[in-house]
Amino acid sequence: MALVGPRQAGKTTLARSLTEVYFDLEQESERLRLDLEWPKVAAGRELVVLDEAQAWPEVFPRLRGAIDEDRKRNGRFLLLGSVSPALMTRVSESLAGRLALVELTPLLWSEVPGEAVPERLWLRGGFPDGGVLGSGGFPRWQDDYLQLLVLRDLPEWGLTARPRTTLRLARMLAAVHGQTWNASQLGKSLGLSYHTVDRYVDYLEGASLVRRLQPYHAHLKKRLVKSPKVYWRDSGVLHAMLDVTNRRSLLAQPWVGASWEGFVVEQILGHLSALGRRHRAYHLRTSDRKEIDLLLELEGELWAIEAKLTRSPSPADMNHLDRMADLVGATRRWLITQSGTALGDEERASADLDWAIERLREGG
Repeated sequence: MALVGPRQAGKTTLARSLTEVYFDLEQESERLRLDLEWPKVAAGRELVVLDEAQAWPEVFPRLRGAIDEDRKRNGRFLLLGSVSPALMTRVSESLAGRLALVELTPLLWSEVPGEAVPERLWLRGGFPDGGVLGSGGFPRWQDDYLQLLVLRDLPEWGLTARPRTTLRLARMLAAVHGQTWNASQLGKSLGLSYHTVDRYVDYLEGASLVRRLQPYHAHLKKRLVKSPKVYWRDSGVLHAMLDVTNRRSLLAQPWVGASWEGFVVEQILGHLSALGRRHRAYHLRTSDRKEIDLLLELEGELWAIEAKLTRSPSPADMNHLDRMADLVGATRRWLITQSGTALGDEERASADLDWAIERLREGG
């Protein structure tokens, strides 16, 4: 199994709680130790954790050989890493059909204790050291985190952009969070072609920093927008880049609704992935700017989910969702707000995020 996800999400901490057989393959001394101990490691009965496996490509043929020698034994190796091109290339070339990929996100809504979860998790994001647990240096931690990725990790993974260009691109992506993707527009501002911008963003997406939510395709009377929407996946990193330091400042921003929308999208998709519920995610937007924030193909149904930042949703909000859901034949319609009251049932409801996540966890 490969456990992938962004830096500092807790992959190493989780893996080391499962076994004592651990190798950090970014360290030359650890690579040497694994090389010398390989026959014993491969034949052993304990789970073997290989952290940052993409840093030592030589390990992949060895893994393939060890797995093929005894295909009936499962759960022998746990690889850790970000979804970098190097890791994905090695996995597809050497371990196709031999390895399952599991994503570990930053902390999710259901994983953070305390009554202040809604405020703190949305403002500070889910990285364990980023302030969500009540300590940490938000937004300084997020600033340092992004700097480290830009200066060290992304270049090591193959991103050829200058760090200054990558930081400018990151801030531009923050400014268009929740909007339809327009690589040409960003490219003009950076003096780059749209092909180059797309390639750079591929790396940011691979590092689990951003998400491009694909458009839903259907034969409708209305013309649909065919571009993806772009989101920063961790709301804390987004807010740090946009100089938001507290809830009052966040609520004063003209883009606060887009921030809430992206937060809802990530929480729902993160929980679905953690629960192992297979799904496909899209957005829908018509040429006259009518939209559904999140469309899910989930277990034979089409779900329409809309996020609206309010404690007092109106009947008109739900009626708008119904009209859009009718266009595509969605069988479930959820309007996610900050209201503490749930109205409706599992098929059609106006409720808060806590209610929605509980329904997902119950299999609803």
